Amino acid sequence: MECNNQKATIFMKRRNKMNRKIKKITALLLAGTMLAGCAEQEENMDFIGGIIQRTSEPETPAEPVLKPLAAAVYPEMAAYPDERSYVLDNGDWDSDGFDKAYDAWQSDRNRQREMGEAADYAEKLNSFFRTTAPLLLSAENGENSLYAPANVYMALSLLTEVTDGDSRAQILSLLGASDTAEQRKIAGALWNKSYCADGALTSVIANSLWLRDDADYNMDTLGVLANDYYASSYSGEMGSADYDKALQDWVNSQTGGFLSDSVQGLRLAPETVLALVSTMYYRAKWSDEFNKDSTSADIFHAQSGDVERDFMHMTSSRSYYYTDGFNAITLGLVESGGMWLILPDEGKTVGDVLENDKFYSLLSAPNDFDSTYIQVELSMPKFDVKQNSELSEQLANLGITDVFDSEKADFSPLKDDSDGLFLSQVQHSVRVAADEEGVTAAAFTMMAVCGTAMPPVEKVEFNLNRPFIFVITDRDGVPLFAGTINCP
Repeated sequence: MECNNQKATIFMKRRNKMNRKIKKITALLLAGTMLAGCAEQEENMDFIGGIIQRTSEPETPAEPVLKPLAAAVYPEMAAYPDERSYVLDNGDWDSDGFDKAYDAWQSDRNRQREMGEAADYAEKLNSFFRTTAPLLLSAENGENSLYAPANVYMALSLLTEVTDGDSRAQILSLLGASDTAEQRKIAGALWNKSYCADGALTSVIANSLWLRDDADYNMDTLGVLANDYYASSYSGEMGSADYDKALQDWVNSQTGGFLSDSVQGLRLAPETVLALVSTMYYRAKWSDEFNKDSTSADIFHAQSGDVERDFMHMTSSRSYYYTDGFNAITLGLVESGGMWLILPDEGKTVGDVLENDKFYSLLSAPNDFDSTYIQVELSMPKFDVKQNSELSEQLANLGITDVFDSEKADFSPLKDDSDGLFLSQVQHSVRVAADEEGVTAAAFTMMAVCGTAMPPVEKVEFNLNRPFIFVITDRDGVPLFAGTINCP
């Protein structure tokens, strides 16, 4: 597959780039451009393009100014080496020092990815996406729809640890696990396989629990969440402005401020006993960027009528997937997987594709799909879309019902006196933006518990000038973000 080959290609490019003949020049040039890029990023958190800063230390989740009841212990991982620090005072290049740091980074990244292999997490996440996408990616009313499968999956994984009985069994059934022990392995694999903050790619999952300061909780449960889910637990006065502010600051710090408008609305009602929060922040550059000079205005045929939008253009040889109902290509992302672009056939809708089993087969096993290697003339609208959703009804329709019923919900792992507790809301917010240089995406889910080769001769035009679907995947094909673009 094109995305799989990309991994080896990028690795070789980096190694070849650092050979002794050009290391000195490359490092000096990079130092100047990176310093300029750093200043831009600090001034604008929503900046999509430009150089992604490579720091000497990996990014770590920021903690709000309050003492956690149980603190997450993050694994120590080597950062991608900062090339600037290996330029010696005399201008020479410290090749041995850089290679040692690079090898340490590569070793940690490989070890991290291997941690998820036994859990078969990719199969579980793809099955979850197949079950939930037709319902959560509603294609009605001609509006855009978004959700982050990996983020919702992680949030529900947290919920299994504070529930029991039928409440837990219903959640585990949707997640595809037989018990909490298996679910912990899957969630751990998802975190480790997805997590990257080395400067080349930002893909960060963070979890937290927000508890009320006048209630007692099972510390063993909080310990499991801290150790197996990297989830810190905080205590404060529910309904207070300070506690709301701490929650908002935490979510903003984990998502790069990319969802700040949605985060402003986060509130912890006075009757809240527990809030489970999971976030995901993703930022990657295209493997082959679009030329900004080629961007031009064109017409997008939305369901509600024609609209003028800026379209990016690229002609390149790539795999082109086709079947009855839709065609598809994938755009590679540096150090990550890629973005699938799925265009329904004329006369078909995005809803038709979401009901088509072949769509999900393509994402999970593209090598088994009909394709041809051909020169593709891609026209793609720039977009910046976001959505806030309340998922309680959809989750109930997917079989998770007991946790929403105060008489049936079982939150005994969380509190001894858990009678009357129930899940009162599941708030999900997503934003995805794509421009000529790359993709930025972020999501959070808050669940509140209350009481009370040579270019071929042939060419094909792939013009996304009508409603289409996108899916951002990791290296293993796991869907991280997905959406239907009915009007960019």
